[in-house]
Amino acid sequence: MLTGLLSFEMPQARPAHAGDDVAFLRLIRSRRVGPATFRRLLAEHGSADAALDALPQIAAATGLRDYSPCTVAQAEAELRAGHRAGARLIRCDHPDYPALLRDIDDAPPVIWVRGDPACLSRPQVALVGARNASSLGLRMAAGMSRALVEAGRTVTAGLARGIDTAAHEAACAGGTIAVMAGGIDVIYPAENAKLADRICEAGALVSEQPPGMEPIARHFPLRNRIISGLASAVVVVEAAHRSGSLITARQALDQGREVMAVPGHPMDARASGCNALIRDGATLVRNADDVLAALANAPERDAAAPAAATATNPAAAATNPAAATAKPARAARPIVPAAAPTSAPRALAQPAATHPAPCPGDTRDQARLRQAALDRARTRRPGPSADAGGPVAVERRILNLLGPSPTDENMLIRDLGLTAAVVSAAILNLELAGRIVRVPGGRVALT
Repeated sequence: MLTGLLSFEMPQARPAHAGDDVAFLRLIRSRRVGPATFRRLLAEHGSADAALDALPQIAAATGLRDYSPCTVAQAEAELRAGHRAGARLIRCDHPDYPALLRDIDDAPPVIWVRGDPACLSRPQVALVGARNASSLGLRMAAGMSRALVEAGRTVTAGLARGIDTAAHEAACAGGTIAVMAGGIDVIYPAENAKLADRICEAGALVSEQPPGMEPIARHFPLRNRIISGLASAVVVVEAAHRSGSLITARQALDQGREVMAVPGHPMDARASGCNALIRDGATLVRNADDVLAALANAPERDAAAPAAATATNPAAAATNPAAATAKPARAARPIVPAAAPTSAPRALAQPAATHPAPCPGDTRDQARLRQAALDRARTRRPGPSADAGGPVAVERRILNLLGPSPTDENMLIRDLGLTAAVVSAAILNLELAGRIVRVPGGRVALT
């Protein structure tokens, strides 16, 4: 950044002028100007225009030669692109800018919003989790999201595959917010384009990036801070060590938000992050009722109070009175684990045993069948069928969806979107190979 960074308040909410949009965009899009530098420049110079005039001299003092701020033409082009995408620019000094988001240290000076901006001021709960979510995790996310919406909460997530997608789909009817890593008109992943259109009907898409910007790796942690910044609590449904979901949890902790996690089987790699969060002080939640009960014990962090104040007094949106009294989420040790496991859980990382354990009641023929299936599984190599959706690919998908906790076979069939005959045949092969086990009640699990 151009200058040494101290703590400065975000600009106070005031009546907006269209001409200021260009100046705000020029300042934040100028080279080496991030949110913290933006706030400092605005505090020191009083307006975006004055800060832009001072930028070349400030840059020269830091050793940057021939520094030029973002041009008027570039800012106006961004405005036109955003409007063509059906989005609206909301500046941090506008009454419609969400109060909780304004309160975080590195709040984005501008956000693009497509859909209903009013939903940004509703009480929100963020649901995040693994992209390669298990069948149980997907159902947990969908059920919790649906119940939270019915209880009057807006569900916020990142439009990613897996847990995020399940949460958005379940909350679409009541309104959900998707924070995007790229531009407001760049849907990632592409298969969620129709979901994004549905979200806009009762909720909103949000992005701080310019329209047309393709998401890159560094954009995702930036997006995550907005997800947690909009919400009063972050719930992690499934997360491995060093996952993006744990980055969101750490940012939520830094922002003074409630951090909650759904526990999982200790042998499931997708639950390791959640279990570590709980060990280190995050609130254990099993359903939406647990989330609401935890929020009831921390009313000062809820977005409802700032939202109500904003409705009656737009200037009140400039600050978040709860920030002075908010207590950090309880965590005696760092809430995000520093080290990742060196290997996957045994059930996933190790091949099946050379000789499967005999099952009670096995006849000699059944034992030979089990041994033959095990030999095939051990020597099988992925071939063209794996990419073409053949038996190998189906078995791999089943293993990805299953964990040590039992999953209902009918639910698994629905999650896969395949016929019962195809899934049953694959389950039989995996069972004979010793990779999965059937448990009472028509359920299956990894061995």
